Amino acid sequence: MSTSSPEAVKKLLENMQTDLRSLSMECKKKFPPVKEAAESGIVKIKTIAARNTDILAALKENSSEIVQPFLMGCGTKEPKITQLCLAAIQRLMSHEVVSEAAAGNIINMLWQLMEIGLEELKLLQTVLVLLTTNTVVHDEVLSKAIVLCFRLHFTKDNITNNTAAATVRQVVTVVFERMVAEDERFKGIVEQPPPVQGNTNRRSVSTLRPSAKDAYMLFQDLCQLVNADAPYWLVGMTEMTRTFGLELLESVLNDFPGVFLQHQEFSFLLKERVCPLVIKLFSPNIKFRQGACGAATPAPVEKPYFPICMRLLRVVSVLIKHFYRLLVTECEIFLSLLVKFLDGEKPQWLRAVAVESVHRLCVQPHLLCSFCQSYDMKQHSTKVFRDIVNALGSFIQSLFIVPNASIAAAITAPAGGSGSGAQAAAQGGPGAGGVSNTMTTQAAFEYRGTWIPLMTISVQGSAKATYLEMLDKVEPPSIPEGYAMSVAFSALLDLVRGITSMIERELAVEEEAAAEFRETHPDLEWKPQRGSHLVWEEMVNASWCGLLAALSLLLDASTDETATENILKAELTMASLCGRLGLVTPRDAFITAICKASLPPHYALTVLSNNTTNLSSKAFSIQGQSVQIISPSSESHQQVVAVGQPLTAQPQGTVVLTAKNIQCMRTLLNLAHCHGAVLGTSWQLVLATLQHLVWILGLKPGIGGALKPGRAVEGPSTVLTTAVMTDLPVISNVLSRLFESSQYLDDVSLHHLINALCSLSLEAMEMAFGNNKEPSLFAVAKLLETGLVNMDRIEILWRPLTGHLLEVCQHPNSRMREWGAEALTALIKAGLAYKHDPPLALNLRLQLLLLNPLKELSNVLHADIRQKQLECVLQILQSQDDCLGPGWPLVLGVIGAIRNDQGESLIRTAFQCLQLVVTDFLPTMPCTCLQIVVEVAGSFGLQNQELNISLTSIGLLWNISDYFFQRGEAITQELEREEEVLQKQAQEKGETLNRPFHPAPPFDCLWLCLYAKLGELCVDPRPAVRKSAGQTMFSTITAHGTLLQRPTWHIVVWKVLFQLLDCVRTASTTADKEKIESGGGNILIHHSRDTAEKQWAETWVLTLAGVARIFNTRRYLLQQLGDFFEAWEVLLNHIQSAALSKNNEVSLAALKSFQEILQIVTPVKDSDKAGDALATMGVPPVLVDPLSASGPGRPLVRSDSMVERLTRYIGAELQAPPPGEESALEDSTLWWSAWNTWYRTGTESTRPPSGPTEKLSFIPSQPFLTALIQIFPALYQHIKANFSMEDLKKLGVILHGAVSVPISSDASPFILPSYTEATLTSLQEAVLTALDVLQKAICVGPENLQVMYPAIFEQLLLFVEFSCKPPQYGRMETKHVANAKYNQAEWVALNYVPFAERSLEVVVDMYQKTACHKAVINEKVLQNIIKTLKTPLGLKYACPSESTWKLAVASLLKVLSIGLPVARQHSSSGKFDTMWPELVNAFEDFLFTKSTPPDNVSIQEFQKNEAIDVEVVQLISTEILPFANFIPKDFVAQIMTMLNRGSIHSQAPSFTEAEIDVRMREDFSKVCFETLLQFSFSNKVSTPQEGYISRMALSVLLKRSQDVLRRYVEDERLSGRCPLPRQQVTEIIFVLKAVSTLMDSLKKTQPENVDGNTWTQVIALYPTLVECVTCSSSEVSSALKEALGPFKDFMQPPVSKVQNGES
Repeated sequence: MSTSSPEAVKKLLENMQTDLRSLSMECKKKFPPVKEAAESGIVKIKTIAARNTDILAALKENSSEIVQPFLMGCGTKEPKITQLCLAAIQRLMSHEVVSEAAAGNIINMLWQLMEIGLEELKLLQTVLVLLTTNTVVHDEVLSKAIVLCFRLHFTKDNITNNTAAATVRQVVTVVFERMVAEDERFKGIVEQPPPVQGNTNRRSVSTLRPSAKDAYMLFQDLCQLVNADAPYWLVGMTEMTRTFGLELLESVLNDFPGVFLQHQEFSFLLKERVCPLVIKLFSPNIKFRQGACGAATPAPVEKPYFPICMRLLRVVSVLIKHFYRLLVTECEIFLSLLVKFLDGEKPQWLRAVAVESVHRLCVQPHLLCSFCQSYDMKQHSTKVFRDIVNALGSFIQSLFIVPNASIAAAITAPAGGSGSGAQAAAQGGPGAGGVSNTMTTQAAFEYRGTWIPLMTISVQGSAKATYLEMLDKVEPPSIPEGYAMSVAFSALLDLVRGITSMIERELAVEEEAAAEFRETHPDLEWKPQRGSHLVWEEMVNASWCGLLAALSLLLDASTDETATENILKAELTMASLCGRLGLVTPRDAFITAICKASLPPHYALTVLSNNTTNLSSKAFSIQGQSVQIISPSSESHQQVVAVGQPLTAQPQGTVVLTAKNIQCMRTLLNLAHCHGAVLGTSWQLVLATLQHLVWILGLKPGIGGALKPGRAVEGPSTVLTTAVMTDLPVISNVLSRLFESSQYLDDVSLHHLINALCSLSLEAMEMAFGNNKEPSLFAVAKLLETGLVNMDRIEILWRPLTGHLLEVCQHPNSRMREWGAEALTALIKAGLAYKHDPPLALNLRLQLLLLNPLKELSNVLHADIRQKQLECVLQILQSQDDCLGPGWPLVLGVIGAIRNDQGESLIRTAFQCLQLVVTDFLPTMPCTCLQIVVEVAGSFGLQNQELNISLTSIGLLWNISDYFFQRGEAITQELEREEEVLQKQAQEKGETLNRPFHPAPPFDCLWLCLYAKLGELCVDPRPAVRKSAGQTMFSTITAHGTLLQRPTWHIVVWKVLFQLLDCVRTASTTADKEKIESGGGNILIHHSRDTAEKQWAETWVLTLAGVARIFNTRRYLLQQLGDFFEAWEVLLNHIQSAALSKNNEVSLAALKSFQEILQIVTPVKDSDKAGDALATMGVPPVLVDPLSASGPGRPLVRSDSMVERLTRYIGAELQAPPPGEESALEDSTLWWSAWNTWYRTGTESTRPPSGPTEKLSFIPSQPFLTALIQIFPALYQHIKANFSMEDLKKLGVILHGAVSVPISSDASPFILPSYTEATLTSLQEAVLTALDVLQKAICVGPENLQVMYPAIFEQLLLFVEFSCKPPQYGRMETKHVANAKYNQAEWVALNYVPFAERSLEVVVDMYQKTACHKAVINEKVLQNIIKTLKTPLGLKYACPSESTWKLAVASLLKVLSIGLPVARQHSSSGKFDTMWPELVNAFEDFLFTKSTPPDNVSIQEFQKNEAIDVEVVQLISTEILPFANFIPKDFVAQIMTMLNRGSIHSQAPSFTEAEIDVRMREDFSKVCFETLLQFSFSNKVSTPQEGYISRMALSVLLKRSQDVLRRYVEDERLSGRCPLPRQQVTEIIFVLKAVSTLMDSLKKTQPENVDGNTWTQVIALYPTLVECVTCSSSEVSSALKEALGPFKDFMQPPVSKVQNGES
C-alpha cells in the first residue's frame, strides 16, 4: 500500500496521534513540558487533517512543530521514552513528512543521544531511515549524520560496531546514489562550463550540484582519513581505521565508477588523492623481503600488514578495472608493483593475494588488450603486459624451485589427499594416506622431486579469490600448499583462453566483413585495418615466451590428465592463434612444445632441437630480472603405455611412450586436423613428430596410405599395453582423417603440407640410404593420402607431389622404393579415374600432367619399380582406355621404354600391355599415335631378353598392318586433318614441317614407319627374329602395298627395301664363321645353321627373295616411278653380290630370285587368270589383290570407296601400258642390264682359281651353277634380238667354266650317278639346254644369225672332248670319282662321258640340220667334228667309257653320210681340202687302233665291235671310193693302203687257239679285201680317176697275197711236224680264198679293163701257190685246190696271139 494513499494517510494520522498520546502518558509525571507539547501536537495534527486536502504536504510544512514533542521526549534520555520517540520519528520519516529543518533538529537530537551512548542501534536505524527515505539531509547535517555513524562504529559493543559499519557503508552508498539520481535528472540540461580551476580543490566544488557536492566531500574526507589526515567535512570524527577506510573507498570506486569518469572533479580526486595514497600505503610491502630482516639492516623495515595489503590490492584491482583509461601512468605503477609481489622473496600470503589479483586481471582480456596498447606498444614504456605474463610464468617456475632443504622437506610431504586445499593445510602433517611420493588420486604437479597438489579454485573464466575476501582476518593466514600454484595455473589458462577467444572473435567479425565486402565489390581488394592486428600481434609477441615457458613446464610436471588436457589446449589455441596472425616463430615454438611432449624424453629429433635452441637463447626479463626458460626434463612417474624403436639411422635401444605422450600426440593430431590451414611451415614439425610416434607405435602403411598397426620388422619388437592397443585404431583413424581434412585447406596451406611431407620423406630417404633397415614410410603414405583426397585440385600439388615420389622411386632401399611407386601409381590411377570438371577427355593439359610421372618412371633403373609402373599401365588400360586420348603417346612411351638390361618379367608385363593395346584399343586412340604403337611394337621385337616376345611382337606388327588396311579411310582422314593443323602451325612459325618420310602423305608415312620397323627387325642379331620379320614385312608389302600412293613406292623401294638389302648384305659378309655349339639349352643346331654366317645367309636369302618378288609382282607400278632402271640395276647388283657370295645357299637363292625377276610376263588382262598368273610366280593366293581376283561370280568383299581407292592406287598395275616402242626399248635396256649381271656372275663364279690350290678357294656348288645356266634360256628370249657373236663367246666361256667345276667329295653321292650309270648331271643338262635354245633361236631367226652356228659347234665339240680328256679347273687336283673318299674334303671330277656323248649327239643332230649352211661350210665345221672325234676313235678301247668310241663311230658315220656329199659338192672350192687328211687319219686310228681290247671282252662283244669296223669299211666303199674323182688322189691312195692293210690278217699271238677264229677279224679282213677287189674290177669306170682307184686297189691286193703265201711256205717248212698257229692257217686260207675270188673277178671283167701289169702280177702268184701244195693242213689243201682251179683258164694262150702268130 502506498504511503500517500488515503488509507495510509488516515492510518498515519491515527498512529501519530496514538504516539503522541503514548508520549504524553509516559511523561505525565516526570516531564510535564513534554506532555504538553505532545498534547498540543495532537491538536495540531487534527487541525491540519481537518483543514488541508493534501494532508502530507501540510504535515511536512509543519513537520518541525510536529516533530518537536518527540525530540523533547528523546531529550528526556529515558530509554523507554526515547525508544517510543525514535519509533515515531522513524514513522514520520518513512512517510517523508520531515522537512529540512526538522531533519536538522532530528540529527542534532540523535547526536546528543549518541554522545551519551543511548539506544545506539536505534539511532543508526533512524539515521539510515532518514537518509534513505528522502534527500532532505544535506551538507553539514548530512556530514553530521555520517560522523554519527562512524562514531558509533568505534564503541565498545561489537554488535553496535558491526551495525554501524554496515550503516556507514549503506550511508556512503546512499550519498553516491543521490548523486547518480541527480545526474540523471539533469541529464538533458546543458551545463555551464566550470570556471577555471584554481589550485585548491575546495574551489572546484562550487561547480557541483548539491548531491554531487556531498558525495565529493565525503569521498575526499575518506581519502583524508585513510591517509590519517583530518577530514574537511566530516567534522567530529574521533577515530578511524585504515582497513575500514580502504573498504569504503573500494566499495565506492567499485559501485560508482561512472561518477568518477563523468565528473572531472572526481577524476581529479582519483588522480591526486587515491593513487598517491595507495602507492604510499604499498611501500612496506615493496621494501620488505622475507628473511632480509637481520642485524644488517640499519633501520627496521615496517612489516607488510596483511589486512591493509590485501585491501590495497582490492582497491588496485578496482582502480585498474574501472579507471584504467584515466590512470594510465598510475596503473603502470600498480601493475609493476603487483608483478613485484609475486616475487619469491615476498611472504607466501602476499604472493597468494598478489596471484589472486593477477588472476582477476587475467579474466579480463579486453583490459589486458588495453595494457598492451598503452604500455607494451609505446616506446620507452614498461612492457607491462609482457611482465605480467612473464611474472606468472616465473612465479610458477619459482614454486618448483625449492629454496632450501628444510622447506623442501615440508613441501615434498604432500597432504594425504584428503579434502581440498584449505582442509589439507588445516590438518597439517601427513594425512591418512601417509607420506608417499607415488601417484595419489589427487591432481598434482611433480617436477624434479617437487610435488605440488592442484586444487579446484574457481570456475574457468572467473577469478574467485580466497584470500582477497578474508576481510575479517588480521593476521596473515597460512596458505595451503598448492594454492598459489592452482591460482597461477588457472590465471594462466584464463589468460590464454581470454586472449585467444577475444582475438578470434574479432578475427571472425573481420572475416565476415571481408566476405561481405567481396560480395558487394568483387573487383576490389579487401584491406583490413592494420591497427587491431598490430595490437593482437603485440599481445602474442609479448606473452608467448612466458606462456610457453610456463605451459611447457606445467605440461612436463602435470600428473593429472585433465590438467594436461587444459595445458595442451592452451598451447594448441596459442599455436593456432599465432598461425592465424602469421606469427611464425611463436607458432612454431608452441607446436614444438607439443611435439616434444609427444615424444619420449630426450628423444633426438633434429627438427625440434633446432627450434628449442632458438628459444632457449631468448631469455626474457621481468623488472630487470632475467628469467631463463626451464627446459622440461621430466622423469615424472607416468604410466608407460608403449615401448618401441626410435626412428634413427643407427640402431639404438628402445624408447618408452607414456600415456601423457599419447595424450599430447592426440592434441598434435587435433591441431593438425583443425588448424592445418595456419600451420604453414610448421607442418614440418608436426609431421616429423607424428612420423616418429607412428614409428615407435609400429604403425605401417596399408592400402591408400592409411597406417595400420603392424609388427615392427627388426630389433626388439614393439611392446604395446592393452591401453594403447585400443587407442591405436583411433589414432590411425585420426591420422587418416587429418590428411583427409587437407581437402579443406587453402592452396597455400596445402602446399605447406606437401612440402613438409616431402622434406620428411627426404630425411627418411637419407636415413634409409646405405642400410637395408625398414625405412619410415609415413611421409610417402601420407603424401598418397593427401593426394587422393585433393583430386579436385590435383593440378596445384601434382608437380611437387609426383616429383618427390619419383625421387623416392629411385631409392636404393627396396621397401622405400616400392612404396614410392605404390603411391605414385595409386595417385595416377585415382587421378585418371576421378570425375574431373571439365572431364579429362576435354582437359588435355591435366591429362598429360597426370600421366607424365608415369612416363618419368621409365627412367628409373630398378626393375621392381618398372614392374609397378607397367602393372599400373595395365590397370589404366583396363579401366581408362576410352578417355586416354592425348595421353596415349605417354602410355605407349611407358610401354615401349624397355631396355635389354631389364630382365624378362618386366618385358613380359610391358608386352602384355602392348598386346592389350593392339588387340583392343587401336580404334580408340588418336591416329597420330598409331606410329608410336608401331615403334613400340618394333622395340619389343628388338629386345633380346625373350625371343618369344620378339617373335610375337612381329605378329603384332602384322595385326597392326591389318588394322591399317581395314580402317584405311578413317585413318587417312584423321591424319590429313591433323597434318593440316601442323602445317598451319609450322607456317606460322616459319618452319618447315618435319616428320619422317615427309613428302609422302601421312597415311603412307604410317606404312613406311611400319616397314622401317620391320626392316630394323630384319637385321636383328637373332635368326628367328630376322626370319619372322622378313616374312612379315614382305607379306605386308605384298598384301597391303596397294594402299600406298605411287610416289610412296619410291620411298619403299629405296629407303626400305634397298636399305634393308644393304644392311643384310653387310651383316652377312661380316658375319662370324665360328661354329655355334648349341642353340641355348640343349637344342641342337643343324649343321647348315651352325655359324652366324650360315644364319645370316638364310636372312639374306629371304630378303633377296622378298624384294625380288615385290619387283616381280609390282613391276608395272614400279616401272612408272621414273627411276626404275636405277632400281633395277641396284637390285641386279644385289643379286650379283649374293650370287657371288661364298655361301652356297645364298648364291643359289640369289639365282632363284634372278630367275624370278626374269620370268616376268605381261599380266593377262583376263581377270580370272590373274590369280593363276600370280600363283605361278609363287605369290600365295592369299596375297592376290582382291580386285584382280574378283571375276564374274566373285562378289567384291570391300566397300566401294575402298575399291575406288585401290583402283586409284593400283590402276598402274591393272592397266598394262600398250606394247609401244618406248616400253620395248626400256625393256631391252633392263634385259641387257640383266644379261650383264648374269655374265658378270657367271664369269666370276666359274673362273678357276689362279694360284696353287693349297689355299682352298671357294668352288661354286652344282645346284648353283645349274641354276645360273638355267637362267640363260629365259634371259636369252629377251635379248636375242641383239645377241651378238661377242656375247656368244662370253656365254661359251661361262658354259665351259661351269662344266669344268669339280664337285666336293661329300656332295658327290647326291649329284653323281654311280660310275656305271651314264646319266647327265642337271648342270650338264642345263648347259645343253642353253645351247639348244640358242640353236633353235638361230634356226628360226634371220639369216645373219647363222654365223653363230660354228661357234655353237665349237662349244659342243669342246664338250665332246671331255669324254676322253676331262677339263681342268685351274690347277686343282681332282680325283676320279671311284677313288674319292666321301668323308674327305676332296674334289671329285665329274664323269663327263655322258655329257660328252650327249653333246656329240647334239652335234650330230645339229649338223644334220645345218650341214649345208654357208657358215658351217666356211668354218670347216665338218673338219672340226672329225678332228674332235679322232681322239675317241683313236683311243677306242682306251676310252674312259666304251660307249664313247662306239658313239663316236656312229656319229662319224652319221655326219659323214651328211657331210661327204656336201664336201664333194664343194670339192672345187677347196673349202674341204684340209678335211681329207683328218678323215683318213681318223679312219686309220680307229680301224687299226693302238689300244688292245680288254681281256674280258666276250666273243659276242668282239663280234659286235668287228661289225662296227665293218660298217666303217662299208661307208668307205659306198660313200668315198665310188666318188674318187671328186676326192684328192693321195687321199684315195691312203684309203687303199689302209684297206690293203685291213684285208691282211694281222698277227695277234696272244689269242688262244679256241678264239683265234673270231679274233682274227676275219669278217673285217674280208670286207676290206672285197672292197679292194670291188674297186679293182669296177667295170663302170667312167673316169680315169676311177680306173686309177681300181688299179691301185688290185696292185695292193696282189702284193698282199704274194707276201702271205711266201711267209706261209717258209713257216711250214720250218715248223716241221708242228702245226702252224691257227691265225696263220686262217690267214693263208683267207688269202687262198681271196686269190680264187680275184681269179673269178678277173674272168668276169672285160679284158680291156684289166691292166697288163695286173696279169703279170696274177701269174706271178702261181709258182708260190704251187709251193704250198706240200702243206700238211687239210683246210689249206682244200683252199689251195680252189685257188689253183681257176688258173686252168690261163693254161691256153690267148686265141688272138696264137692265131695271129701261127696263121
